[in-house]
Amino acid sequence: MRLPALCTFLSLCLPVLPSPQLAAAQTPPTSEEFAAYSGLHAAAASGDVGEIERLLKAGADIEARDGNGRTPLMVAAFRQDTAAVRALVSAGANLNALDNQSYDVITIAAVLNDLNTLKLAIDSGGNTRAITSPYGGTALIAASHLGHAEAVSALIGARAPLDHVNNLGWTALVEAVVLGDGGPAHQATVEALIKGGANLNLPDRQGATPLALARQKGFAKIAEMLEQAGAKP
Repeated sequence: MRLPALCTFLSLCLPVLPSPQLAAAQTPPTSEEFAAYSGLHAAAASGDVGEIERLLKAGADIEARDGNGRTPLMVAAFRQDTAAVRALVSAGANLNALDNQSYDVITIAAVLNDLNTLKLAIDSGGNTRAITSPYGGTALIAASHLGHAEAVSALIGARAPLDHVNNLGWTALVEAVVLGDGGPAHQATVEALIKGGANLNLPDRQGATPLALARQKGFAKIAEMLEQAGAKP
């Protein structure tokens, strides 16, 4: 992933957030941070696997943190650099470390819809059940919010908690409706959650079920899918 794409990462998340209260999001390294990195962070930022291996053999701290609490592994994940991620994971990097916003590599990859890194992290023992983000959510909730259906399916297959309720009172299914656009990506996400066995009737804090919320938002196709799966209004 090139720097311009990284620097637009927040624009992927913020426009769909419903209120200023939700303005916090994952924070990829800025171009200034990339330029200032040294040691293992710099090697991860450049994707230089040979330098990563050299530094580790020389005793570099694989869990070193930058100013936002990002490890070199997190930097590689933000770059969507699977080779660098693999090198760090093979050397024992902690897949379940959290940055200052409480995000881990699995959630970073899920939000970026980086299936290669996501599957590598899962296969390498990353915890799909981890509670991440300032909202007490999960990688599954984050991927559902953005309509990343393939990431959702991968997480479900790795036993991510289908019905976890974050501190906003939302499950993955509720987020797919409330923060989605009702289009094909979110329809596919809802389908994956239905097939995965998500509870279709867990309401939000106001008592509105996913079906009721879909109807309120005018998402006819999603409402139809929920109805056919047995959801209650």
